[in-house]
Amino acid sequence: MVFSSITFLFAFLPAVLIVYYIAPKKLRNLVLFLFSLVFYAWGEAVYIWLMLASTVVAYVTGLLADRSKRKKDSKLPFFAMLFAIVWNMGLLLFFKYTDFFINTANDAFGMNIKVLGFTLPIGISFYSFQTLSYVIDVYRGEVNSQKNFLTLGAYVALFPQLIAGPIVRYKDVEQQLMQRRETVDHFAKGVRRFAIGLGKKVILANNIGALFTLISETDQSEMSVCAAWLGTIAYTFQIYFDFSGYSDMAIGLGKMFGFDFLENFNYPYISDSITEFWRRWHISLSSWFRDYVYIPLGGNRKGKLRQCINIMIVWFLTGFWHGANWNFMIWGVYFGVILLIEKLLIGKALKKAPKLIRHIYALFLIVMGWGIFAYVDFTALIQNFKNMFGLGGVPFSNRFTVFNALTYTVTFIVLIIASTPYPKKLAARLEEKKPVAFAVCEPLWIVLMLIVSTAYLAGNSFNPFLYFRF
Repeated sequence: MVFSSITFLFAFLPAVLIVYYIAPKKLRNLVLFLFSLVFYAWGEAVYIWLMLASTVVAYVTGLLADRSKRKKDSKLPFFAMLFAIVWNMGLLLFFKYTDFFINTANDAFGMNIKVLGFTLPIGISFYSFQTLSYVIDVYRGEVNSQKNFLTLGAYVALFPQLIAGPIVRYKDVEQQLMQRRETVDHFAKGVRRFAIGLGKKVILANNIGALFTLISETDQSEMSVCAAWLGTIAYTFQIYFDFSGYSDMAIGLGKMFGFDFLENFNYPYISDSITEFWRRWHISLSSWFRDYVYIPLGGNRKGKLRQCINIMIVWFLTGFWHGANWNFMIWGVYFGVILLIEKLLIGKALKKAPKLIRHIYALFLIVMGWGIFAYVDFTALIQNFKNMFGLGGVPFSNRFTVFNALTYTVTFIVLIIASTPYPKKLAARLEEKKPVAFAVCEPLWIVLMLIVSTAYLAGNSFNPFLYFRF
């Protein structure tokens, strides 16, 4: 089940909201836990036991890792944390990467080992990182271990962020899990944020995603240099509005139930450097790797060489986290190398360059990165880059390119504007200058967004979600 579906919007969400708000406050975590299990089982019932097992492991190891409850010379907290690391990383390696390792060995050494053929458990990359960060934070003494299993279960399985994030750390919602105030104003903000995210996903991401799908599946005889660029730029917009839209919906749903999740995107395409881009894109993942990998490895405290090694380790793992394919690892290394170049060689010069030049520089490298990310098939990836740079034996442009460019001109204009903070600033200015008009227009706008999004869902079967595969 996905947020952008008729079933979720008109069956699951109304049901959970009704039961949640008629239940006594002390039972609301139980309601969230049970409905979250139903939400997960709807899409992949066979692996619900895996998530429950991870929750049990987090609960037990969290209790054992709590240093405040142990003698100073006890090694039990450390081994509890170590077990949590082995469990969560072991699950990821087994379910997500075993077949990749087998296929790699078969190709490299001419072997014929049979792959296991497991489907990837939905959301495993997200809830594994969440439960792991919980146990590590307990061991560090940054949070207290959770004594109530249902409360911890509600945190791990919380359906707004279960399948595709953002990665919500326990320490950010610890107090909210135990005591939160659900108000009409908070609920209204949640509905508004959810509607915005739904519109970004259904109206923007799905529309431009159809163009990328069309171009990526077009025969080489119909391709052109401009078509290859058009497709890659289309994917650049699709993945942003797809994932940020889902994050907006998750944050909005959280508010409906009294939670405040941290932001996951901050207009990444207005960045002037790749360093800035990664401060604005998928913030929960970047900060997770910073706090649980980069800093424990030594960060920048052990000299330049060690810092460079640490950065490359983090970015290789970032690519590896996204999927068991070489293109994701190349993508991670690609950005790691660029970040090192900015940090060691061109950072100061880049800051002195005109803003427009910096922005073009960042956008070019971002689009190149998504060109790597978009194609799991290595042959298709290489062919696309050949086409983009005129090495694929295709014309600069053709009728197919012109037709699609003209068809999607208005869509691209809307996407560009929506990628900037200007719509939000315009709304804030209207609220400040014309509060009465804003009070009338905003709910109408939200209702219109929901109606149009629902109409798109009812009449269009093209509704992929890119981050489900991670």
